[in-house]
Amino acid sequence: MTLPSGTDLAARMADLARATSGAWSASDILDSVTATAVDLIPGVDTAGILLIRGSAHESVSGTAQIPKQLDDLQMSLGEGPCMQAALDDTEVVTDDFRSEVRWPRYSPAALDIGVRSGLSFKMFTADRTAGALNLFGFQPHVWDDNDLAIGGILAAHATAAILANQHGDHLRAALRTRDQIGQAKGIIMERYDVDDLRAFEMMRQISQTTDTKLFDVARQVIETR
Repeated sequence: MTLPSGTDLAARMADLARATSGAWSASDILDSVTATAVDLIPGVDTAGILLIRGSAHESVSGTAQIPKQLDDLQMSLGEGPCMQAALDDTEVVTDDFRSEVRWPRYSPAALDIGVRSGLSFKMFTADRTAGALNLFGFQPHVWDDNDLAIGGILAAHATAAILANQHGDHLRAALRTRDQIGQAKGIIMERYDVDDLRAFEMMRQISQTTDTKLFDVARQVIETR
């Protein structure tokens, strides 16, 4: 694999920037990020993204099955570069797993799978979800500053895609909540011949008295009418 020219790199980054702000889904953007890493960074043979939320984890946008295998392995062992990047360090660099001593159980297992080197980059996600963009090589590779720079930019694009998707989910949830509360107020206004403010106050009092979320009170009003 040859080093990408400045023109190639600029073009691919511009494409990703447009995708992040355009109509692509988060999944499409993450797939493009991992594919771009394989195309642009010498020594990278496969790539994937690890997301961790509490004790649960998810592997997404892998360019092959190996990134998921390695993610599952690290979560079961409780150690490894992808976990370390997601939860602690900004960048984790491994030039050769044969001489890697930071993860005494993971390193030999990664070698057995066929991976000899790797790069992991923290993704600053929200909603209590940790993440890392993970790049793997089948040969030992001495990663240089150019590799780290490209990987960091790609991790930033992946982060932007996930945050935009989370924001969209929150917005849609907020709109659903608003609509259901409005519908419930209408039912109470009609049934008890009260105005808008009094209907909302009645629901709020029930919410406080029963220690129930206002959204759930509204849903119960709609379901029982």
